[in-house]
Amino acid sequence: MKLSEELKWRNQIKDTTFDDITWLDDPKTFYLGTDCGSADSLTIGNLAVQMLARRLKKHGWKAVLLVGGATSLIGDPGGKESERDLKSREEIQANVKGIAGQVKKLFNGMEFELVDNYDWFKDIGYLDFLREVGKTFSMTELLQREFIASRLGADSAGISYAEFSYNLIQGYDFWHLFKNHGVVMQIGGSDQWGNMLSGIPLIRKKEGKEAHALSMPLVINKATGAKFGKSEGGAIWLDANKTSVFQFYQFWINVDDEAVEEYLKIYTELEKPEVDEVMAEQKRNPGLRPAQKRLAFEVTAIVHGVDKAESVKNASDALFGLKDYKDLSGADFKELAGELPVVEAAHNAELVDVLIEGKLASSKTEAKRFLEDSAVYVNGSQIPMSKTTLDNDDLIHDFVVIRRGKNESILVTLK
Repeated sequence: MKLSEELKWRNQIKDTTFDDITWLDDPKTFYLGTDCGSADSLTIGNLAVQMLARRLKKHGWKAVLLVGGATSLIGDPGGKESERDLKSREEIQANVKGIAGQVKKLFNGMEFELVDNYDWFKDIGYLDFLREVGKTFSMTELLQREFIASRLGADSAGISYAEFSYNLIQGYDFWHLFKNHGVVMQIGGSDQWGNMLSGIPLIRKKEGKEAHALSMPLVINKATGAKFGKSEGGAIWLDANKTSVFQFYQFWINVDDEAVEEYLKIYTELEKPEVDEVMAEQKRNPGLRPAQKRLAFEVTAIVHGVDKAESVKNASDALFGLKDYKDLSGADFKELAGELPVVEAAHNAELVDVLIEGKLASSKTEAKRFLEDSAVYVNGSQIPMSKTTLDNDDLIHDFVVIRRGKNESILVTLK
């Protein structure tokens, strides 16, 4: 499948400055810029356009991946109803470092150039910028940009000169990368379209040559209507310290049936025959959620690596009764230890005491009742009435898994 056909099938083309999408089938050089003003990690909302970049790379395009050390000091007004709070240079540097590390991981094994626009903006004088760039833009044109117009309405919060100037700075980035890296196309999410357009007339006026832009649709959570990547607890981050690998995996397991095919196309590199096969299995056995399971594994493998994806899959399957705890590795148990409460108990500890310590029971009376009702499971197995203590024989990779009822589980270590 040609690149233009694949992007159309994956619904990763929204706006273009070229009329014929087959223009994409002749590989050139593109760039993708990433804002670092909000956090030191990407979210799965950001991941969608990173996947678009990976597809361009796999079809022969050269990639320049930009982290916005300069632009993030100003703040991107796109999609914002009010002015951003400015971050310090130190905060932005920390964000740039974190996001650059994630970008390198996402493109591991691929050839690409990683650049930071602070490296060229730090030496540009204000007057030089106004003469070289500001002089080429019409105020009429800028005021018509949707994200600027929306901030200038009667009931809006307004916009500062700094944020108003943001798209000129992004336009300069494109011009700089055109001259120094041979970049002829910028890609991004559709909320960036106004900013992405700024470099094209600048290159035309300064160089007398054509450059282009390609945006992809924003991924929308069909259940909430909000940008994809948010959950009740907040954003779903690529940083395992913000969203654990287990939680990341579970997020994809829990996406709704209506959207799972779309996410398979955008967030995985499965080819059309594989996606069709997975969706056919989904129709045959919707209760087993094969599409969500495949999605969860594939995305987790891209973001966190295959080994981590295998471990969280195994841990998840064991936790939900689909796999025997004895079949888990030490790494799998480490994933569980990051998610479940860990309780330390003595050898031959009374189960009644362990249930109370692990907050699976509120009193000895309640704990005894749970045991008498066969509501307590050790390592996934219902325990006989005669078993009242834990010992070394119960350990699997130094842990014992105790579950009460269907969903309440803890890990126990024996000292």
